[in-house]
Amino acid sequence: MPELPEVETIKRELEKAILGKKILEVCVHHPKVIREPKVEKFKKGLTAVTIKNILRKAKVLILELSNGKSLVIHLKMTGQLVYPGNGQKSRVSFRLSDKKLLDFNDQRLFAELRLLDDWRKLKFIQGLGPEPFDINAGQFKAMLSQKKSKIKPLLMDQTFISGIGNLYAAEALFRAKVHPQRPASSLSEKEKELLFKEIKDTLIEAIQHKGSSVDQYVQLSGSPGDYAKYHKVYDRKGKPCLVCKTPVQRIALGGRGTYFCPKCQK
Repeated sequence: MPELPEVETIKRELEKAILGKKILEVCVHHPKVIREPKVEKFKKGLTAVTIKNILRKAKVLILELSNGKSLVIHLKMTGQLVYPGNGQKSRVSFRLSDKKLLDFNDQRLFAELRLLDDWRKLKFIQGLGPEPFDINAGQFKAMLSQKKSKIKPLLMDQTFISGIGNLYAAEALFRAKVHPQRPASSLSEKEKELLFKEIKDTLIEAIQHKGSSVDQYVQLSGSPGDYAKYHKVYDRKGKPCLVCKTPVQRIALGGRGTYFCPKCQK
C-alpha cells in the first residue's frame, strides 16, 4: 500500500498541481530515503530544473525533468506526497517556483527516492509484469494457464502482473467468487475471464474514489481517499459478508493477511 489506484490518483493530481513548475530548492531532512545518488548530487541534479512530464509504472511515480534526468518515487508502505506542504513531517521537501512545498513524507522510512539518467534501466522497472489495463482477457487467461501457485499471491507478484497488491487482490477475488488459495491453473476459462474483469473494474472504481486510505495513504492534498467504505472483504474480519452474511475470514497467505468469504468464494 499504496497500490495502483492510489499511485494513479497521486499521478493525476501531480499533473494538475506541479507540471511545468521549476524546482528551486531541495531540502533533505532524512537522507535514508534517498537511494541514489548521494545527497549532494541528488540535490544538485534537482535544483533549477523544470518538471516536464509525470508518469506511473505500476506503483512507481516518475517525474521527468528538463535536464533529461528523472525523479523516481516508490512510496512503498507509508510514503506520502503532499502539496502544498508545510515541511513539518517531510523527509524531503521540494520548493517550487510558485514558492510552495511538495513534501515527501514517510513515517517508517521504507519509501525510496532516486534521481536517474534513465528510469527505464532501473532493475525493478525492467522486472515488472504487464499492468491489467495493458493486456486483454485472452492474454490474462494464457498467463494463468501454466501457473500452479495460489492465485492470491500470484496476483500480488509484480513480476507476473503489476500494480495489484494485497487489498485489491482480495477485493477482486471476492467479486469473482474465487477462493484465494486456489491454484491459478485450477480456474476454469469462465472464472479466469470473470476474474480479469473484476480486477479491472475494482481498480477503476478505486481510482474514481481517489483510492483507499488504509495505513498512511493520502491524496496529494493530504485528504483521505474514499474507497475504503466500499470494500467488500478487506479488513472486515468477523463482519458479515455483504452477499451471504457469513462472517468474513482472515488467514495468512504468502506472508500477508488475506480476507475472504468462505461461502461465496470457492
